[in-house]
Amino acid sequence: MQDYFVDLHIHLGRTASGKPVKITASNQLTLEAVLEEARFKKGLDVVGVIDCQVPEVLISLRNSIATGELEELVDGGVRMGDITLILGAEIEIYDENCQGLIHALCYIKTVEKMVEFSNWLSKRMKNVTLSTQRVYANAVDIQHEVHRLDGLFIPAHVFTPFKSLYGKGVKKSLSEVFDPELIDAIELGLSADTSMAGRLSELAGYAFLSNSDAHSVGKIAREYQKVRMMEPSFEELRLALKEVDGRKVVANYGLSPQLGKYYTTVCEKCFTPLLQGKDICTNCDYTKFVKGVSDRIEELADNEDPLRHRPPYIHQVPLDFIPGIGPKTLSKLRGVFGTEMGILHEANYDELVEVLGEKVASLIVAARSGKLAFKAGGGGRFGKVSDE
Repeated sequence: MQDYFVDLHIHLGRTASGKPVKITASNQLTLEAVLEEARFKKGLDVVGVIDCQVPEVLISLRNSIATGELEELVDGGVRMGDITLILGAEIEIYDENCQGLIHALCYIKTVEKMVEFSNWLSKRMKNVTLSTQRVYANAVDIQHEVHRLDGLFIPAHVFTPFKSLYGKGVKKSLSEVFDPELIDAIELGLSADTSMAGRLSELAGYAFLSNSDAHSVGKIAREYQKVRMMEPSFEELRLALKEVDGRKVVANYGLSPQLGKYYTTVCEKCFTPLLQGKDICTNCDYTKFVKGVSDRIEELADNEDPLRHRPPYIHQVPLDFIPGIGPKTLSKLRGVFGTEMGILHEANYDELVEVLGEKVASLIVAARSGKLAFKAGGGGRFGKVSDE
């Protein structure tokens, strides 16, 4: 048994030929760039690319397997060197039960089964070549199709105000939309952590995932998990989510929720935080607000103490959030310590001081111990680290 670093929510901006996939993602975010960044710079062992339903991506994977550049594993997943690619598709769901849009992550074991899923989606989706498109089918029917293909179904960033399971406040329970038995895990999103999500008793039966939702190369592994498995494959990941025979999520690594874009409730117009007991912005008198994840969870919570023991959720500040670390400094750090996992987890204070100086090195060490101060994010704006 071995522990592996895993990030299961990474987008593609373009195909190899330059065609758009995720419109809001970086043009540099190709499948090749994802694997290179994850393998050599981030230090990940497993990546989930959630735009693999795109036909050109599937053709590229087929060709690379045929030439031996990539290897398809017997237990699922595609191997390049020492990194495993898990094939995924992020979809958008709307049906009569949803009262809004919900994003979900569908992971498929093999390239050929993903081809089958892509064909199924193309009959229920206006443009299968683009990321996160609306599927015109009942949510439970989609779950059944994913499981018919021996896949995994995971609701995405479940607390964010827009396009999520618990969304804007209409949905009170996952059973209003999904078959609970056909959910394999829950993705928390950047503005929530285990202690917050654990207050919903209906989530007690699911593993929690913390993924980056990367729209650019640099954002890969801003959130991830350490997963204990026999090997980095699709089937081992499935067993780890069910905690079978010692396999499990060992730890989640993610932003302090205050750094997320939707942690606190803010004015829709000027982003001023809503004061308790007020229904109007104290700065501009506007009356519309974007509800924060922290307030939404307060509405939904039905217990104070989690109903099951959870692995530790380690609040980690991505290096590019830390004042004093820009692209040149980050490149210098990688030159000394190798990958970002090495910088975040292994480099000691004295080693960091030699490269960064005492002030910035102290911020990294403080981030590890949860001692940094933040200005909370909200309304689509990330929080910030205070360097005072």
